[in-house]
Amino acid sequence: MKELPIAPQFELPDSNGDIVRLSQFKGQKNVVLVFLRSFM
Repeated sequence: MKELPIAPQFELPDSNGDIVRLSQFKGQKNVVLVFLRSFM
């Protein structure tokens, strides 16, 4: 798999409504973003 450029900084609410920033995971974990088309 080809390594991609660094992602831009952004923040989104998690399923509990808490704000999660991409920068919180820098150098610690791999990040997978999932965008659902509808809500459960």
